[in-house]
Amino acid sequence: MEAVLIEKSRIAVSDTAFFETVLWHVPIPVPGSNHHFKYRLALIVNGECVMRYDNKRGKGDHRHLGDIEEPIEFTTLEALFDAFQADMERILA
Repeated sequence: MEAVLIEKSRIAVSDTAFFETVLWHVPIPVPGSNHHFKYRLALIVNGECVMRYDNKRGKGDHRHLGDIEEPIEFTTLEALFDAFQADMERILA
């Protein structure tokens, strides 16, 4: 089985900001994660990535907030997207 692209999208949230989603279903979990998804959720403001959730190989599930990188717990895709949405709303407020 090969990786299957589930979603690749870019949605504007204002004249100067958008969020991008790239989500794959993978046959084997990415090293550092224990689920079958490879993802990147990014908030871009004025051309700069101000927040990103991803699960880079070897690092597992984590988020970047400015210069800070910290682990996150992946439970479900819905919870992941909810957490990203909540962070995005705080940043854009």
